[in-house]
Amino acid sequence: MEEKSFQPRTDLALEAREMFVEQNPDKKEELDGIIIKEYKHEEVKLTRVTIDEQGSERVGKNPGEYITLESHRLRDLDYHFEKQIATMLGNELERLIKNHDIHPDAKCMMVGLGNDYVTPDALGPQTVNKTYITSHLFKLYPESVDKGYRPSAAFTPGVMGLTGIETSDTIFGVVNQVKPDFIVVIDALAARSIDRVHTTIQLSDTGIHPGSGVGNDRKEVSEKTLGIPVFSIGMPTVVDAVTITSDTIDYILKHFGKELNEGDRASKSLTPAGMTFGERRELTDEDLPDDEVKEKYLGVVGALSVDEKRQLIKEVLSPIGHNLIVTPKEIDEVIDRMSTVVASGINQGLHAKINQENAKDFID
Repeated sequence: MEEKSFQPRTDLALEAREMFVEQNPDKKEELDGIIIKEYKHEEVKLTRVTIDEQGSERVGKNPGEYITLESHRLRDLDYHFEKQIATMLGNELERLIKNHDIHPDAKCMMVGLGNDYVTPDALGPQTVNKTYITSHLFKLYPESVDKGYRPSAAFTPGVMGLTGIETSDTIFGVVNQVKPDFIVVIDALAARSIDRVHTTIQLSDTGIHPGSGVGNDRKEVSEKTLGIPVFSIGMPTVVDAVTITSDTIDYILKHFGKELNEGDRASKSLTPAGMTFGERRELTDEDLPDDEVKEKYLGVVGALSVDEKRQLIKEVLSPIGHNLIVTPKEIDEVIDRMSTVVASGINQGLHAKINQENAKDFID
């Protein structure tokens, strides 16, 4: 029997790999085409995922390198921590550019994908508005440009629903006129885990499929289609109702498992619901109880595998139009702050003259 092709519904390479393992548990050790290296820097987890042609066929992601920066502290909207993340993003972007043998004077064009009128989709346009643009200075006043800067241009193509033009066609047209040496594309992403919304930034050298994470796949924007390197940067800002429901069920089971393992339910019986006394309670996969306990608490649903559970919820919600795309209530401030973080990282990655200390001067 021919093996069923894997179709991921996420923009994150890490999640695509996780989905493959969930749907093919017997092939967990067969991911030979994927190399994962993880690093920990204080409260930030840095993961580099390299996918070759073999790995690409397995997880449905283009061959290349995918880098993720993960930290729940991003949700704290802490300025000093955001500076740290921006610098790490800039360092990784600079490393990717060097890996592709791109000259320090090579011209970059930044593209802010998304709809500025829809807040969760406005990361791209708002980031581009905060990047440091220099191409006009190189053209009109080259003597005024210090060493340590490269020519950089930027634009926002809008979305097909507003322009009536395929986004990729707009990008191709501008590329033919501007003739940049490489492109940096910024876009809001979709995740399949509520834990990764507003906690993860992904950088890759594989280009991008606008809208693919929410089932609105547009034409690919990549080196294969444009003939020049395309780097993409994004952050998950939305999840669908299937993900929220499935994750909530898992959290319920983890909560039961943790209570059973600790054996101290009686001591907490008088604690008001939701009262954490300043301490955030972490629930991990290790807290999940065994299958017998799952079935005891949640019956047939508790006995389902992760993939079976998601499929059931999708079959229930989709026909009645309730598989909504959801975003956090504080998304306005999130987009404002995270667009600043991404723009600062891009500025540092593109221009050697800009560093963590002066990056803010090139945004405000």
